[in-house]
Amino acid sequence: MEAIKNFFRGVRPVEYALFACSVAAIVLSFFLTGNTDYLQLSASLIGALSLILMAKGNVAGQILSVIFAIFYAIISYFCGYYGEIITYLCMSAPVAMLAVISWLRNPFRGKKTEVQISRLKLREYPIILAVSLAVSVAFFFILRALNTPNLWWSTVSVLTSCTAMLLSVRRSPLYAFAYCINDVVLIVLWALMSYTDKSYLAMVVCFAVFLANDIYGLINWFRLRREQQKILEAA
Repeated sequence: MEAIKNFFRGVRPVEYALFACSVAAIVLSFFLTGNTDYLQLSASLIGALSLILMAKGNVAGQILSVIFAIFYAIISYFCGYYGEIITYLCMSAPVAMLAVISWLRNPFRGKKTEVQISRLKLREYPIILAVSLAVSVAFFFILRALNTPNLWWSTVSVLTSCTAMLLSVRRSPLYAFAYCINDVVLIVLWALMSYTDKSYLAMVVCFAVFLANDIYGLINWFRLRREQQKILEAA
């Protein structure tokens, strides 16, 4: 009970407002577009909550992202976006579990609701990029063999998603920047799908909401890192 009180005590007004606006946008777009796929609605709401928690450096956000990955893969299956299915089931969910382990092992000064944010060494960036590119090239041929629609956009989605997840495991604020790019790619993917079925506009709104949350996450992680650095220097 005390842990729950401490958690809500640490929620900033901007975070309450951002989550409330996210929920409103997702729910309204779902019903206004005539969507009846409640799995999409559930996935969108879980995703929005996970991003708010991740923006706070809370490991619960990573746990929820695993659930979102499973739901999103199912949604993608019915749209023929095999790249998204493979990405989220074979990459996003497993890597999110690695991030859960990494975040649990690195709490900031024993806080279970805040991970210690790291500064990557310069040599780590080309390694992360090289791994992401290698994975993307492999996925390109797999997706082409599966006749995945919008192949190039799907491949870019793999690249940006892989980069974001690796940065997340390393507890870098730049994970949110990579996710921002990924959100833009996914907005394009679902916008293309909405040409044939207007109900998919709800997914466009969903990832627009995710983009707003990831922008906040990027800003907040740099703020948290500065605060953590001050506390460590004063200790």
